[in-house]
Amino acid sequence: MTIFDLDWIRAQFPALRQEMNGYPVAFLDGPGGTQVPQGVIDAIANYFTTSNSNLHGAFATSARTEALVEQTRSAVADFLGCDRDEVVFGANMTTLTFAISRSIGRELQPGDEIVVTTLDHDANVAPWLALQERGVMVRTVDIHESDCTLDMLDLEHQITERTKLVAISYASNAVGTINDVKRAVQLAHAVGAWVFVDAVHYAPHGLIDVRSLDCDFLVCSAYKFFGPHVGILYGKREHLARLQPYKPRPAPEEVPFRWETGTQNFEGLAGVVATIEYLAELGRHVSPIVTNRRSALAAAMQAIQNHERSLSEYLIPHLLEIPGVTLYGITERSQLNWRTPTFGLRIAGYSPAEIAKILGDRGIFAWNGNFYALNLTQRLGIENSGGLVRIGCTHYNTIEEIQRLLHTLHDVAQPSVVA
Repeated sequence: MTIFDLDWIRAQFPALRQEMNGYPVAFLDGPGGTQVPQGVIDAIANYFTTSNSNLHGAFATSARTEALVEQTRSAVADFLGCDRDEVVFGANMTTLTFAISRSIGRELQPGDEIVVTTLDHDANVAPWLALQERGVMVRTVDIHESDCTLDMLDLEHQITERTKLVAISYASNAVGTINDVKRAVQLAHAVGAWVFVDAVHYAPHGLIDVRSLDCDFLVCSAYKFFGPHVGILYGKREHLARLQPYKPRPAPEEVPFRWETGTQNFEGLAGVVATIEYLAELGRHVSPIVTNRRSALAAAMQAIQNHERSLSEYLIPHLLEIPGVTLYGITERSQLNWRTPTFGLRIAGYSPAEIAKILGDRGIFAWNGNFYALNLTQRLGIENSGGLVRIGCTHYNTIEEIQRLLHTLHDVAQPSVVA
């Protein structure tokens, strides 16, 4: 039997000890960026102290930085389930996606088609829409509005013999829906199309296995899974080798370096290694029999999913009891494996910004707006009225924090109490 030691976990995150207006801070803002363990902070500081340099110098700090880059590539390969030379680093997911889309666009012809979805963050939509200037047609897959799940029949309909790429999120950053990415890959590959997966929101909530998915590309961002601001791209080796990147002439031609434009965020890479080591250590805590880092990461992500499901099972029915609340996304207990603990909601009589301000004043940090999920807020008809309040739990959140949230939202739903 595994033990999820929440006290040990929370002790790793110094930010969780903050207070606001006399309240302990409850970080329910995870989908916009998670807090980081002390080990990550220490690793970044240590890099600046001992190894700060650019690459390819004939001296010790440069050699240490080169070793760090390869160490990070190995750690991320374990995190994603791929080989080291299939890992590319960049400024962020958005920049990497635009870089890949421009290179893919070089090979597309007028009339070729790309499929995007209503659930995606715009960083996995706009780079593909930009290719319309080359005569490419972009099709959009609809959702089931009742639970904000992707319409898989519509996905089948939108994929045609002219489809060259399907861009799909692993999970919605606005309402938490987890998509059937493996099925999407099968449909796309059946017509010879590639699949580009945005796993930014999914990464802190479940194990990623690019080999099992068989996706062609996958992107994520370390600051969403307890690390610093570093963008990460997985690409099948043959694609990274064949596609032509936009890069300076002296830059290397070898994979994956040809895709890493400019000087990388080396201190950030040091933090990424520490982030993945933190997750692996969590896996060793819950499953001492693990034998390598990948299996430790798998144990950690399973434990995280179990804890987060318990938060969802508690939060959803209590949210639905609050007068005036509209909760978007999956709510059926039997379907909770198809959502992350990220909840988009509205309360009648208040704008999302007003709700977020009330929560923030009580030390409960949550987001409001569209979170760049523009297709979704437009489809739901709420874009022009402020979008959503987003409650985003991660594995360091507690039932007690959820209870504080619910108590505050009950107060909001009763204006006399708020006043």
